[in-house]
Amino acid sequence: MTLRSKAILFIIVILLLDQALKIWVKTHMVIGDEIHIFGKWGMLHFIENNGMAFGMEMGGKTGKLILSIFRIIAIVAIGFFLNSIINKKASTGLILAVSAIMAGAIGNIIDSAFYGMIFSESYYEPAVLFPPGGGYSSFLHGRVVDMFYFPVINTTWPDWSPYRPGESLIFFRPVFNIADSAITCGVIAIILFQKRMFRGLS
Repeated sequence: MTLRSKAILFIIVILLLDQALKIWVKTHMVIGDEIHIFGKWGMLHFIENNGMAFGMEMGGKTGKLILSIFRIIAIVAIGFFLNSIINKKASTGLILAVSAIMAGAIGNIIDSAFYGMIFSESYYEPAVLFPPGGGYSSFLHGRVVDMFYFPVINTTWPDWSPYRPGESLIFFRPVFNIADSAITCGVIAIILFQKRMFRGLS
């Protein structure tokens, strides 16, 4: 299998897993629903966000539109870079890491671009795919579906703590999806193994 074929297959697999889980969550859960997988330390917790990975956001419809356009530009740039390193016969590790980042970016832009058009709201009942009255929003204004939640530490800060005494302490607080994980793993892999991955590239 060629490097290009490996990259394409890896991207497709990540996208299929990401979208399959998101569609299942949208059509079977209501926002705020939880399905406990590892007791109280690991669960599917359905939320939607208007912004970036791990629930970070940019304000308002304008911020949402800017973010969506930025994502599309980033995907195009990553695509050119991926094609370049494939042509230069870069290491398989680098190609797969960049492919994971690209797949994650595509996975989340699919939500932003199309979910508002093809799904009903998820606040009071599971969403309907292709509802008769149309979706809950317009092109590029959909919300990203997140579901993985691992509050491994869920306690309170001690009263004697100089930082937020007596307040909630949760780690790991962000809720994320497969696309977020692909981006994160790709970036971490490049940071950890950059010398090996970029060796011989000019």
